[in-house]
Amino acid sequence: VFDVSHQSYCHKMLTGRADAFLDEAKYDDVSGYSEPSESAHDFFCIGHTSTSVSLACGLAKARDLADENYNVIAVIGDGSLSGGEALEGLDFAKELNGNLIVVVNDNEMSIAENHGGLYENLKLLRDTKGQAENNFFKTLGFDYYYIDNGHDFNELISVFDRVKDADHPVLVHMHTIKGKGLHEAEVDKEHYHWIVPGELDKKPVAENAIRKESYESITADYILDRASKDSSIIAISPATPGVSGFTPEFRKKLGKNYVDVGIAEETAVALASGIVANGGKPVFGVYSSFIQRAYDQITQDVCINGNAVTFAVFAGSVYGMNDVTHLGLQDIPMLNSIPGLVYLAPVTKEDYIAMLDWSLTQNEYPVAIKVPGGRMVSTGTPVTKDFSKLGTYEVTKKGSRVAILGLGTFYETAVKAADILKSSHGIDATVINPYYISGIDADTLNELKKDHAVVATLEDGYLEGGFGAKIAAFYGSSDMKVLNFGIKKEFIDRYDASEVLKDNHLTPEQIAEDIAATL
Repeated sequence: VFDVSHQSYCHKMLTGRADAFLDEAKYDDVSGYSEPSESAHDFFCIGHTSTSVSLACGLAKARDLADENYNVIAVIGDGSLSGGEALEGLDFAKELNGNLIVVVNDNEMSIAENHGGLYENLKLLRDTKGQAENNFFKTLGFDYYYIDNGHDFNELISVFDRVKDADHPVLVHMHTIKGKGLHEAEVDKEHYHWIVPGELDKKPVAENAIRKESYESITADYILDRASKDSSIIAISPATPGVSGFTPEFRKKLGKNYVDVGIAEETAVALASGIVANGGKPVFGVYSSFIQRAYDQITQDVCINGNAVTFAVFAGSVYGMNDVTHLGLQDIPMLNSIPGLVYLAPVTKEDYIAMLDWSLTQNEYPVAIKVPGGRMVSTGTPVTKDFSKLGTYEVTKKGSRVAILGLGTFYETAVKAADILKSSHGIDATVINPYYISGIDADTLNELKKDHAVVATLEDGYLEGGFGAKIAAFYGSSDMKVLNFGIKKEFIDRYDASEVLKDNHLTPEQIAEDIAATL
């Protein structure tokens, strides 16, 4: 069982899938993760970290219940050890009293540098060639084996021969070099953790080249500016700093006002709540896909306590990561269900900055901001909206008969659909920017009843339990017809965003036609 699956590529090559790594035309035949539908040798589809030991424990327990006898092996990187589930799995392993082999691939790196006290012990074990008396793994009941050169096949095979068929939990700690074999990756380990096909063929970018502005760079620049004026501002990352633009340069400049908790989203959220409770102002930058791992902490540790944490939620979009294990389509139904959390959907760069400004100057509410997907939109016009007036939508174009509520990323789609309704059907539609995923603007929605027959909602995420469903429920006992446009709740893998939009009737043309047909 491979943790995160990033370490499964050689395994894939050896189990009938080498062509995907050798033939460009077959690149998309194989996913970037272990995948049971591809091979009988893959046991789980895994993309989130710190899971392999616990999953392997489950396989081993089922084996023992069936009175069978074979090896169960969990492969995990040192970076993944900081995740709570990994520590829980290691703690439970001794309870099996049977075969379980854990291979720890220690290359001294997570995505960026490792953080946490556990890594001091790993360093001690490396420095002493595994001989240190203070051994984290032994305290948990593992037999422990150390391999100083994890690239020495003979040494690896020798140790694996010794631990094979063990009748108790065994841990093999192997020291390796991240990016071994590719000079660029060995030198710049963080950047080359994740690249796209063809990147190695590009010419190096000059150091003084102008940085392209993005929501990530805006976030980093904003925090640096605010922190220079307010020492209580602190940025938090769960071992994924690049998600929020927290580059090595940013981290160096921010110093003690930057915290990386390791791959531990739950701790990041609880830490942020504690910081707020003692006067600090944290900004937690996180992928939509990864914030799922901290739902309980957002509910319990933050929102029940009313602590004003600021969450910047990235890639929560059909335009985000497109593999099945990293879908960013669940954050609206998930976060919208938590009482006390203000969830905002900016449309532009200016909206985003204004929301950050408000969130970090108020102390009443925890605030999450759904960073837009797709291309960045900038109007150059400062935002004057008062976000403290919760749940107040903005009517940006007044019409009649039809109202289109375009949330966040899809506000521009709403404007385009309204233009098509006007030009092709003679319908002058009202366009609304809701801004608030959480909360209902009852006054605006009731006003629409006077001269509108159809309300359409557009959102960048799953429809079921989402923003549109809330609007439909509001109008449930009235004569208003409500059309909800969003993504069908399903697991989709390595998709083309334009095709998903078409399949879900989310193009401006389809939306306009559906509205006209309803009228």
